[in-house]
Amino acid sequence: MAYRAGHLAVAPLAMLLWRPTVTGRENVPREGGVILASNHLSFIDSFAIPIVAPRPVSFLAKSDYFTGTGLGGAVRRGFFEAIESIPVDRHSSRAAQESLDAALEVLRAGRAFGIYPEGTRSRDGRLYKGRAGVAWLALTAGVPVVPVGLVGTDRVQPVGSSFPRPATVRVSFGTPIRPEPYADEPAGKARRLLTDEVMDAIAGLTGQERADTHNELPPESSGAAVGI
Repeated sequence: MAYRAGHLAVAPLAMLLWRPTVTGRENVPREGGVILASNHLSFIDSFAIPIVAPRPVSFLAKSDYFTGTGLGGAVRRGFFEAIESIPVDRHSSRAAQESLDAALEVLRAGRAFGIYPEGTRSRDGRLYKGRAGVAWLALTAGVPVVPVGLVGTDRVQPVGSSFPRPATVRVSFGTPIRPEPYADEPAGKARRLLTDEVMDAIAGLTGQERADTHNELPPESSGAAVGI
């Protein structure tokens, strides 16, 4: 109920401002655990995907968004709770494992979980090497990964910008990738191969230039999403 209310409150304005073009919605399974793995360009990515996805999608969010005081803090906390965000302290020494544990719980409950394999937003528009958390989740939970390609969200709210602006956005849902073909490989190799397949699929959807390194988390990031 809360998710639906939040969606109804945000979606019409977002549709007006962003005029999203959406392809491949039929590739998202309508039930059962599934990972939506996307490139990451902007703060608004975690809103753009749930707005157009055919089912609710949970993302990780900074724990700071759930602890604010006063009216502003209450509104922000209520919004992130309404869209089923999962609070994580991204600067905790156990942040990565806590994020994986929270995501695994979502998937085992038969829900959809959104993840950014790059770990944080690309500040130069390139697609960075994926971190293996997405593959660990898929292999551990036995769920498919749907690659998602976002184009234009960096124009809606560029890194460093405080407010969104009108721009055209494209959201593409790719063919699901199953983890089973990698199950017989050594664990580390399986995670790397599956992650690379996911990133190749995302690149095919976005046309981004590839970077051969991991993207590094800024010391103090203001983004809502947390990557693993």
